[in-house]
Amino acid sequence: ETDARARLERHLADGSAAERFARMVAAQGGPSDVLAWAAPPAPVVVPVPAAASGWITEIATRSLGLAVIELGGGRTRPEQTIDHTVGLADVRGLGERVEAGQPLAFVHGRNDDAARTIATRLAAAFTIAETAPAPAPVIVERL
Repeated sequence: ETDARARLERHLADGSAAERFARMVAAQGGPSDVLAWAAPPAPVVVPVPAAASGWITEIATRSLGLAVIELGGGRTRPEQTIDHTVGLADVRGLGERVEAGQPLAFVHGRNDDAARTIATRLAAAFTIAETAPAPAPVIVERL
């Protein structure tokens, strides 16, 4: 496992993993310059710190989606443009253990004030409890 992880990290760092991905996309009829399509990074990245230590038991996902729209990464009317540099990254999931202050997500924004406002609001979208949630069933319903 240690060797495999080291090889993976090396291929990510040297760009060979991205090059292989681009070749796969092109081989399937996609654009040969897919790597050039990557959006530039957002000017500001702000962490959303956990208010307490514990387990993530609920996430108000609608709040996360509305935050992306407010940042400019979505739209409420068809004529609005989408800013592909803004949004959320590394969002923690249900059932994950976090420590107080540890990032629950990262807000990528155009300016510091907007990103910090969104980060403060998003901290409330995560419910953290002292006990781990029961695992969700793998099969919810048979049709």
